[in-house]
Amino acid sequence: MKLLPTLIASALLSACTSAPPHPSSMARGDYTATKEYASQLIRYEMKRNAVQGLSIALVDDQRVVWAEGFGLADQEKNIPATADTVYRVGSISKLFTATAAMQLAEQGKLDIDQPLQKYIPNFSIKTRFTNTAEITPRLLMTHHSGLPRDRLKGFMTASPAPFATLVDDIRDDYAAYPPSLIASYSNLGVSLLGVAIQNQSSMPFADYMHQSLLAPLSMTHSSFDTGLSASALAAKGYRGRKAEVEPDLRDVPAGGLNSSVSEMSRFMSMIFAGGISGAQQIIQKKTLAEMLRPQNSAVALDFDTRVGLAWWLNSKGKPQLKNGGTIASHNGSTGLFHSQMYLLPEHKMGVIVLSNSSTAGRMVEHVAIETLASALEAKTGIRQREEDKLKVEADPNPLTSAQVQEYVGDYTTMMGMAQISVCGDGLCARAADSQFKLLHGSDGLFRLHYSLLGLIPIDLGVLGQAGLSRRTLNGREVLVARIGEQEALVGQRIAPPSNLGLWRGYLGEYENTNLGADHKFIDRVKLIEAHGYLFAEVVAANAPAGKAPLFPLSETEAILTGALADSGETVSVVLQDGETRLLFGGYLFKKMAR
Repeated sequence: MKLLPTLIASALLSACTSAPPHPSSMARGDYTATKEYASQLIRYEMKRNAVQGLSIALVDDQRVVWAEGFGLADQEKNIPATADTVYRVGSISKLFTATAAMQLAEQGKLDIDQPLQKYIPNFSIKTRFTNTAEITPRLLMTHHSGLPRDRLKGFMTASPAPFATLVDDIRDDYAAYPPSLIASYSNLGVSLLGVAIQNQSSMPFADYMHQSLLAPLSMTHSSFDTGLSASALAAKGYRGRKAEVEPDLRDVPAGGLNSSVSEMSRFMSMIFAGGISGAQQIIQKKTLAEMLRPQNSAVALDFDTRVGLAWWLNSKGKPQLKNGGTIASHNGSTGLFHSQMYLLPEHKMGVIVLSNSSTAGRMVEHVAIETLASALEAKTGIRQREEDKLKVEADPNPLTSAQVQEYVGDYTTMMGMAQISVCGDGLCARAADSQFKLLHGSDGLFRLHYSLLGLIPIDLGVLGQAGLSRRTLNGREVLVARIGEQEALVGQRIAPPSNLGLWRGYLGEYENTNLGADHKFIDRVKLIEAHGYLFAEVVAANAPAGKAPLFPLSETEAILTGALADSGETVSVVLQDGETRLLFGGYLFKKMAR
């Protein structure tokens, strides 16, 4: 899928429909207007995004001030979604896994700054980085371990192996980054934390989670499991209007929680109460404070990304929610189910949104933040000012040739390679198979602009608001994006490999040979040579194709680059049955016959 048609379609859709207006005024302490506005917004967004069912709960300290379901939990049986409907919550599970780890830390059974091998003696993974720190439980919880994002083989499958088998599975894999270099999300890392919890509690993970967290919180219909809950309250998952059954998940600590908004509300209230739920101290107040403390302030390549122990933190405010103090959040997705949780710890307010539709990914975030912003105004009087569209004057002083040349080059990004080149007396950028003009503003930053047929400007939304600059950081030439008050890494300048060597002989299209009963994440892989680079183009199931530079390290190993040029997950060449195979994430790929 190309970027431009998506942007055009989004612009046309926005022009044809309008969201419900924000309430003009709020009575202090009265959430009636919030509930009315959020309900209208939910119905509007559900229709717009073809979402079958959704549930939401709004929490003010120890009160659930609103909990409701919309649409259907089961379309075939005409069962409505309610506040008690049970969904797969996906990666919000990580908050519970981290909380359980910190309970063990309070008991002296887990030191989060000790090497992981202390708690998983047979843990090891290859690394090509030297003089690096040990991987610790703290780094697993902050996504700074440097481990690959996933071990794809067996991740979602008909009968998953126990997640503890990951320890043996990854022994011959490579770390993607040096520990503590950069925030790099890893389901694998949190699943290994689950192994440590099992080992140190001497109980199966799901049993320990029930005993230590779910039961004390009276989350009676919640559970950690490989699949959707067997409860009569469980929602079916939908792709469009079609019900589907997702394969089971191996990585239960990272995404295996089933719950409802009514029961997730008890978890939020426990946090607002300093770790107390009812008469029980679930976790110490000082431990919660540590979990909500930014752990990565000294990591230069993270810029303004802040992460606690499993919590994503934002003290500068999202564009839609400012002046509310720290925003602590986590979202989740299993493909068919989507979730979003936002907390304002300083105001003891939180919201949880769960949905059972593949199309609800962006919607749950939008509904959650809009509801919380409205509720914040009702509680405190803090009103979100309507943001003026960013207007930056063009720089009246033309850039010199030397200034233009500073930006020219190829850059890695999380979305593939971007190319910046001279365009007339300025710069152009090619990314995601689309061509943009880079306009230099009076604030010294470049912004992407696009005009259809060179005549009709297309609103690029947040993409067009981001101001780009180039810096040298830790010896890397990097692109940095600024949106509002926040900065984030975009990518790093790269140069073509000096020699592709034997990798030219591996060019072609590949198909998976050891899929088994796994969910098919990848349809096929192509190795392509273009502009002096080797690219891996991944044609995915139910997702746009992606293409990223593949940098050979040897005749049999290469790294699939992300935002950084010198790090990434490893693609290997192996020999099986006398034929060359590509190995990635545990999957083997065989070249297809022409």
